Amino acid sequence: MANLVVHFEIHASEPQRLIDFYSELLGWKFTQFGDMAYWSIDTGEGAVTMDAPGRGINGGLTQRQGPAPQPGAPVNGSDFVVGVDGSVDELFAKGLGLGGTEALPLTDMPGIGRVGYLLDPDGNVFGLISPVLSDGTDVMTG
Repeated sequence: MANLVVHFEIHASEPQRLIDFYSELLGWKFTQFGDMAYWSIDTGEGAVTMDAPGRGINGGLTQRQGPAPQPGAPVNGSDFVVGVDGSVDELFAKGLGLGGTEALPLTDMPGIGRVGYLLDPDGNVFGLISPVLSDGTDVMTG
């Protein structure tokens, strides 16, 4: 394994709020580490684990140390993009309904897929991507 990203972390001012958001939106499972304000995130089947490679990665959620990002501020750090099986439009709308806000609208990117970005309820940006464009073309199969 050469320099692959194998873990991500989300910073949360109110951890339970984001645990509820991502659990409902993406079906992720959160497990608290002892008494620490840190939760491991199991993103589902196919994720990289310590003993087996996969196609996706797991992560963690931690108590934010400082203020949440201000609306309209540029990304400070990194963001992550979630690959979507099924309708990215429906999942994007669900994210909005759960308290997320639009960062960048869904758009078709020929040869890449249909991509959009949301802000979670704490202002963290993340993307959703599907290989299926709005006209039904699957960029993975040509």
